[in-house]
Amino acid sequence: MEAVVVDAGSKLLKAGIALPDQAPALLRISLAWGFAGQVMPSKMKVEVEDQQLADGAVVEEVVQPVVRGFVKDWDAMEDLLSYVLYRNIGWEIGDEGQILFTEPLFTPKALREQLAQLMFEKFNVSGFYDSEQAVLSLYAVGRISGCTVDIGHGKIDIAPVCEGAVQHVASKRLEIGGVDLTNLFARELKKSNPSINIDPSDVERIKEQYACCTEDQLAFDAIESSCQPERHTLPDGQVIMIEKERYVVGEALFQPRILGLEDYGIVHQLVTSVSNVSSEYHRQLLENTMLCGGTISMTGFEDRFQREANLSASAIRPTLVKPPEYMPENLAKHSAWLGGAILAKVVFPQNQHVTKGEYDETGPSIVHKKCF
Repeated sequence: MEAVVVDAGSKLLKAGIALPDQAPALLRISLAWGFAGQVMPSKMKVEVEDQQLADGAVVEEVVQPVVRGFVKDWDAMEDLLSYVLYRNIGWEIGDEGQILFTEPLFTPKALREQLAQLMFEKFNVSGFYDSEQAVLSLYAVGRISGCTVDIGHGKIDIAPVCEGAVQHVASKRLEIGGVDLTNLFARELKKSNPSINIDPSDVERIKEQYACCTEDQLAFDAIESSCQPERHTLPDGQVIMIEKERYVVGEALFQPRILGLEDYGIVHQLVTSVSNVSSEYHRQLLENTMLCGGTISMTGFEDRFQREANLSASAIRPTLVKPPEYMPENLAKHSAWLGGAILAKVVFPQNQHVTKGEYDETGPSIVHKKCF
């Protein structure tokens, strides 16, 4: 039985079988989820008793197991994984296989141990491994060294990676992400359309459809006074006007003050991060810069990032990695999962993973010795 790879983010959970040998198998999973895996929301609806209603009355409540990249509700996570592994992947109770998880930057040791404990004691897996998303994303583009800028739903991870090892002392985690950009977009839309209440799910879709980046800050400043409004019809028939807010979303990544943060933009953060690594690695890291996450698909974002990089004070300018031609166009959205599928075909056949016997003998702490 081939190993399962799980990439559990704050917004989406991606899970599928790491099919062997050929890249097309990975492409089919990435491009047509449902062949051997799927992408699904990282949230669940649970029924809870409402003390303010009549006896026995229950209401639905949305629970998010993963918040800002880290698991916060382990009971909900167990239920979500049970649904994915037994209902979707096709595991059978008593015949569970091997599993590899991706993990975000700076995952606390206690959470790694708790995940291993859940897998071995609740799901009875035969083998377990986890690896950092930054390393896996680089594997997906054929690199073992480089720097990843991962803009997730709840956080931004900037991680220099040398020879397959994350340089944690130089890495950065920013507590902003796609959800904060959506909230910003909602506030800006409200200013342009004060009399209309827009459903949060509609805000997310509108952001994905309209949000874009100007070519530089001067162009953004000019847009403030010259932006042409665009009409958009909501599902309920109401019409809203979309103006400069479509540009504000992307600009916030380069000017965090828009979000109320006294901090530098992501290009400056990247260069500063790499400057904390030994200078002999600077060229290798900066010239293999990889953008990850759904947000980078925003119109004009990569061009703006590269333009800002070309203007940076760094002696070596960051250069974006171009994915291999045989990889899917939406690689950046699934890079950690794809890298995990590649790694799974190495660690499990070569017995580099945590086995059930090792876990029973040593306990959850074994993950720190075997997974790195």
